[in-house]
Amino acid sequence: MIAQLTGTVVSVGGTWVVLDLSGFGVRALCSPATVASVRVGEATTLYTSLIVREDSLTLYGFAEPEERDAFELVQSASGVGPKIAQAVVSVLPPGEFRAAILAENVVALTKVPGIGPKGAKKMVIELKDKVNALGATPDLSSGPVPAPSEVWREQVASGLESLGWSAKDAAAAVERVAPLQEEDPGVGIGELMRAALKSLAR
Repeated sequence: MIAQLTGTVVSVGGTWVVLDLSGFGVRALCSPATVASVRVGEATTLYTSLIVREDSLTLYGFAEPEERDAFELVQSASGVGPKIAQAVVSVLPPGEFRAAILAENVVALTKVPGIGPKGAKKMVIELKDKVNALGATPDLSSGPVPAPSEVWREQVASGLESLGWSAKDAAAAVERVAPLQEEDPGVGIGELMRAALKSLAR
């Protein structure tokens, strides 16, 4: 198991980061907030989870170990794969996910694309005795990454679409959070992404 990687960021995309580990390039699939927290040319640490399939090895990376732990825990529920698990972590930070499971809050869980009422109820039953291992919600608001006005809309929209929302819903969410960027041009992509996710989850 590869638990974490520390290296220099050589390239980033809407849902992935490539780290240079002394000449060895490793690509990890990441949540939009994690992607927004890194910068090309800077050293960073990703807390990782390796998904092994017969025909592939896929590495997922997270800015916080609690996110990685939640990602892995969600997949212990029957019928939940990496894509839905990543969407869960993006919509519900670890602390909020833990609270939703313990409170049997099906409404909060169904805000995640790909999870319906039946799936949410099943997840509550299967994970209620396991979520206490998750810590508090990580603070992802520190050190925001500035969002240039010419690129933030595309980054937020593509991030939302990668998590399962339609292009129409993503575009609508971008418009709802546009006032935040207009009021503070230095606001980070991660903060805009979280605001967009909250607007979709209502």
